[in-house]
Amino acid sequence: MSFERKIVFDAVRRLRGDKPFTDGEVRELNAAIDRALTPEQPRPAARRIGPKGLALIKRFEGLRLNAYKCPADVATIGYGSTGQHVRMGMTITEAEAEKLLLDDLDRFERGVVNLAGTTTAGQFSACVSLSFNVGLGAFATSTLLKKHLAGDYQGAADQFLRWNRAGNKALAGLTARREAERALYLGK
Repeated sequence: MSFERKIVFDAVRRLRGDKPFTDGEVRELNAAIDRALTPEQPRPAARRIGPKGLALIKRFEGLRLNAYKCPADVATIGYGSTGQHVRMGMTITEAEAEKLLLDDLDRFERGVVNLAGTTTAGQFSACVSLSFNVGLGAFATSTLLKKHLAGDYQGAADQFLRWNRAGNKALAGLTARREAERALYLGK
């Protein structure tokens, strides 16, 4: 499915009197579009992220029980949970953080099911981890997904390493995460 986000952004911008979006508004609008593109549907139990993928996300997202602003200035809590449910000053328990993560992952699991077609367990978990971090919209238009769908699994695996930048700068943490996702995708 091809989808042009610019059309939605342009329409909302016009409704706002051409007022520019803040970074936070862009993230919220992208998240709303991602939710709209992944409708509720039944999914077989096998299409859940595996234990290795879940551990990878937890390791790289880290656990924070008090709401904080991430480097992109978005209110975040738990294992990287963002959205309208997160308010600065908020505190949660570890059990609540676990529930938020599983609730958040449900949307990304459905998205990967809809977008990636047939996958191995490792490929699925790696793609869920990547999309959890970069968003379903970015994953949907990625060369990684195109190569995966074409059956070029080595080429798709190598694309993980291209997603290691923030603000045009390669980050060690993102590089390590992408190497772990790549290995998981390849079944290592």
